[in-house]
Amino acid sequence: MKIHTGDFRVHEDATVDLGHWPTEVDPVYKSKKQYKSLLQKHVDKLSELQRLHYASNRYALLLIFQAMDAAGKDGAIRHVMSGVNPQGCQVFSFKHPSAAELEHDFLWRTTRDLPARGRIGIFNRSYYEEVLITRVHPKILQGEGLPDLPADDDSVWHDRYRSIRDLETHLHCNGTRIVKFFLHLSKDEQRKRFLARIDEPDKNWKFSMNDIVERGFWKEYMKVYGECLGATSSEDSPWYVVPADDKENARLIVSQIILDTFDGLKMAFPKTTPARQKELASIRKTLEK
Repeated sequence: MKIHTGDFRVHEDATVDLGHWPTEVDPVYKSKKQYKSLLQKHVDKLSELQRLHYASNRYALLLIFQAMDAAGKDGAIRHVMSGVNPQGCQVFSFKHPSAAELEHDFLWRTTRDLPARGRIGIFNRSYYEEVLITRVHPKILQGEGLPDLPADDDSVWHDRYRSIRDLETHLHCNGTRIVKFFLHLSKDEQRKRFLARIDEPDKNWKFSMNDIVERGFWKEYMKVYGECLGATSSEDSPWYVVPADDKENARLIVSQIILDTFDGLKMAFPKTTPARQKELASIRKTLEK
């Protein structure tokens, strides 16, 4: 089955009701063996393209992962990027802002970790937390020390969406390509994964009481995620809503989207100049003596 990545893309200025987006679709694979084979092909191809990306040194690639707890962000990153050279790829995870980070604007702490040209940067959660969890829990916003909070809360989120769009437009114009993934998990599947974390001792460390607290705000999160995706997906920096109830299928979809993104960059290895060819010929003579 061919993966049509456009099926998962959020169009610019779309109205997104996540209740109408599937959390599970027909799987790309027919067996666990075929899944492993398909994923390995994607991983091998990504490894080749990452080497070309590093050598051409024209673009930076930023991959952003957002999701509810237990949706599989860590697993998707680990499996899909398993063949990438660590020298050319960095993963950053963003939790609650530190005291020092709160002394700056909400984009500051993530901007420090943007990838350089030729590199891949991965944000496991990101600046989008500032229009998601902060919106669901307004007390967080009140603790950020903003000097002139508008009386109308909607103005805050409108302004932050605009700041995010402006940042991503600026980055695109300067060579950073941004792809954003929302791993769309159903509430029932999250329940099953939470129970597995309790039942399996080697997964106990993944579970905290706060996970249950946040689960109680599911409806609110779906609402703010939907609005965020519609307000910040663009032609240059798209969001993809990836059905995440089937972890293996989600990984194949994510990896195909990344492959398609690389294919669109029209990369090439640097051409050797006549001066460089002369230098290499001289080096060859020295080595052959």
